[in-house]
Amino acid sequence: MSVDQRGCGDPGATLHAVSSAVLAVTRHLSVHEVLQVIVRAAAQLLDARYAALGVPDDEGSFAEFVVEGVSDAEWEAIGPLPRQHGMLAAMLRDNEPKRLSDIRREPEFEGWPSAHPVLKDFLGVPIQDGEDVLGIIFLANKQNVPKGEGFTKSDEELLTLFAAHAAIAMTNARLYEHNRELTVVAERNRLARELHDAVAQKLFSLRLTAKAAAALAERDPARTVTELAQVERLAAEALAELRAVIFELRPADLVDGLAASLRKHAEVLDRAYDTAVRFAGDGAVALPEDQEAALFRIAQEALYNALRHSGAGVVEVRLKGDGERVVLEVADDGAGFDPAALNGGRGGRKDPWPSEPPPGGLGLASMHDRARSIGGVLSIDAAPGAGTVVRLEVPA
Repeated sequence: MSVDQRGCGDPGATLHAVSSAVLAVTRHLSVHEVLQVIVRAAAQLLDARYAALGVPDDEGSFAEFVVEGVSDAEWEAIGPLPRQHGMLAAMLRDNEPKRLSDIRREPEFEGWPSAHPVLKDFLGVPIQDGEDVLGIIFLANKQNVPKGEGFTKSDEELLTLFAAHAAIAMTNARLYEHNRELTVVAERNRLARELHDAVAQKLFSLRLTAKAAAALAERDPARTVTELAQVERLAAEALAELRAVIFELRPADLVDGLAASLRKHAEVLDRAYDTAVRFAGDGAVALPEDQEAALFRIAQEALYNALRHSGAGVVEVRLKGDGERVVLEVADDGAGFDPAALNGGRGGRKDPWPSEPPPGGLGLASMHDRARSIGGVLSIDAAPGAGTVVRLEVPA
């Protein structure tokens, strides 16, 4: 229902409507989410059948164009993103609101693709940060009004007010994403320093020792054996340091999604260890950022345990979702263990942990805490000689 229908003469109702729309937008941090919520909130605020938000690029098109009221199939049938021509170009040029009773009668109108919905009454407002146009909100086909009537002057003022708040939300989201990018760079630099400090010195010593062994090979075989033993020790230490750094790797923003990040991590570990590390997952699984970060960390800890302690030939990471829940499993075919030894005697195969973190090592307490922090249920399916499955179930 539009603000006019709720009573444009009621300032309290209008303020509440705008406040609700603004709060819906500011709860989100990623730029794409903010754009989607702006469009949805604007359509609901003014009871429009169709809504869109275009973010212009520097090449005569739009970097993003988010719509409301058009299905995915309809949007695909419409075709590529629109270019800056017709009414879109006019709005970008003039930087001012446009309210039209029938967009099809305007001189700037140049038609639509055949699959495009038919638009009539139209309201467009720029989203500006100072003189810069961040985007344009478009509304069309106002609903639940007498035939022939469309958007009003009050609607235009209301959408202009909302656009000012939307500009703040878009700017904040862009700053947040930029900060995340800087965090990724800082993390890479830190890891580069750690690799240099932890591994470079051992590799240098390894090279010198190998040279000494080669020089002694003919005239002092006994000394050569000692030097080669030192080479083996240094190589093992360097590999251990490298593996420790690999286990600290984490996607600072999981920008590619949880499934892609787990797949990449499994591939890295598969190359670093003799154990085969595999991933089988649903790329469509999507959770809030804090939940995805927790799932990644739990998978990382479970992988560390399996590779260090199980003696497994194969470790598999599995990720799947059914719309109601997301399930993460890290399974190995290694030596297994008795969960009762870590759960105060409660034991038994497939033993869910209690409300309090379990005692013992292997990072189980931290895994339990992470799971509990996101409303998940963590369980262990293990027995001596029969491998281990760490299972985390989170509501979708």
